[in-house]
Amino acid sequence: SKKPVGNGILTCLNMKQARARKKKRRWGGKSCYLSVISKMIPKYSPKNNPRVIIIQKLYGVLFNNDDKIEFPKHRFKKFIKDIVLGTIERNEIIVDELDKNLGDNFNLLKLDKIFQVILKSATYEILYKPNVSIRIIIKEYLDASNLFLNESQTKYLNALLDNAAKKLRSSNAWIWYN
Repeated sequence: SKKPVGNGILTCLNMKQARARKKKRRWGGKSCYLSVISKMIPKYSPKNNPRVIIIQKLYGVLFNNDDKIEFPKHRFKKFIKDIVLGTIERNEIIVDELDKNLGDNFNLLKLDKIFQVILKSATYEILYKPNVSIRIIIKEYLDASNLFLNESQTKYLNALLDNAAKKLRSSNAWIWYN
């Protein structure tokens, strides 16, 4: 018989087999062997991060003029599709909000293209996904940006996202439901 234990399965064997393997547990008066099965959770891969896929798709559409957007088979496919298509659809509104809330010295077009894509998609989430915490949005985009940017650029992106998020969430509560 088998019994799940932590990340493994406790398998009851006879005493001779349990002594030979030297990994015994007592279970129901029997000596048992603990066979550890590899975790069922897939290893983290940055390429599986939905925000990385969002950044790649938006970059292709906004700067490479990709006509057809194909969304990969992914457990967050609906979320990815929603963010990508929403960001493309509301691009002008997002750019206006960023220009208005990040100050007079800020010019979105002077930033790297990847910066622009990350800022636009994060701004879309901040404005139109009120059920997602600002901290989670920023953290996820910073994790995704590590694949594309170096450390100093990531720190600058963090400052921009933090500044924009505070201003956008407080001043644009009406947009969430429109």
